[in-house]
Amino acid sequence: MCGIVGVVAERSAVPILMEGLRRLEYRGYDSAGLAVLDHGQLARVRTVGKVKVLQDALDAKPIAGSVGIAHTRWATHGVPTIENAHPHISRGNIAIVHNGIIENHEQLRTELKSLGYAFTSETDTEVIAHRIHHHLAGTADLLTAVAKTVAELRGAYALAVVSEADPECIVMAREGCPAVVGLGIDENFAASDVAALLPVTRRFMFLEEGDVAEIRRRSVKIQDATGKTVVRAIRESDLPPDAVERGKYRHFMLKEIHEQPRAIAQHWKSASREENYWMPPSDRVRRRYSNASKPCTLQPAVRATTPDWSPATSSNRSAGYRPASRSPASTAIGIP
Repeated sequence: MCGIVGVVAERSAVPILMEGLRRLEYRGYDSAGLAVLDHGQLARVRTVGKVKVLQDALDAKPIAGSVGIAHTRWATHGVPTIENAHPHISRGNIAIVHNGIIENHEQLRTELKSLGYAFTSETDTEVIAHRIHHHLAGTADLLTAVAKTVAELRGAYALAVVSEADPECIVMAREGCPAVVGLGIDENFAASDVAALLPVTRRFMFLEEGDVAEIRRRSVKIQDATGKTVVRAIRESDLPPDAVERGKYRHFMLKEIHEQPRAIAQHWKSASREENYWMPPSDRVRRRYSNASKPCTLQPAVRATTPDWSPATSSNRSAGYRPASRSPASTAIGIP
């Protein structure tokens, strides 16, 4: 799964972008890259392999800038190569990162080639970059150019775009893939996952289907799919900063396995607090109230159509289990 991070700030964006990518490593990826605007000029670094390889490349040849986007890619269109890694740049002044799959990319690619655009990758993402560049030629507004572009796309996407034509903003759009705006103090952020931004903010706005957002240091403007300016709710995250860190575990899957009991307990605590109980159909349960001020407790009906199972001691030794007694006491299961 791909990951997106974006920063619009006064301080250096590169450390924030890199930390965001590290926090998205659990998603799986095969290449990584970032692009920043340094005094209005785009600078880009891309590598194949882990985020550490990208960090090594930055250490060897540092770049700087207060506005930037970064990405971890899981190859779909095109094999894992530097040429196919994100961000993609169109004619030197527009950079884009993209999650998802564009179904009509071949049709758009053919049209763009007829307009004189040259392609350096096999990806559908480069098609979007050139399309935005094409529309930006007819307007000075990056938000408008991105909105016109996404209206032509068929498929699923979350994307973040920066341009030398407007070096103080990121434009983000989504359809079918998650995208979130992080709100800071005189700085704002973009990501595909809240976890990427936990070190820098706890306040988020989640983009809805068809939204296009213009993210600046002190403002966020959102348009819906009809072009109408809308306001999305601000939500605060209570996830701990180490929520997506591997910690003491060898890999993320092992961590998720060990976290299951705590996750279930937290979910049940939340559900209990809201008195949000799941109840089977009324013919399967009987409600029992101790008093009117307490939540109800559920007593399962004494009825079963499938056997209860217990460790075998006789006939079914090869399978290890045998049907248990079908007495009313032993067949009182919750779901028949």
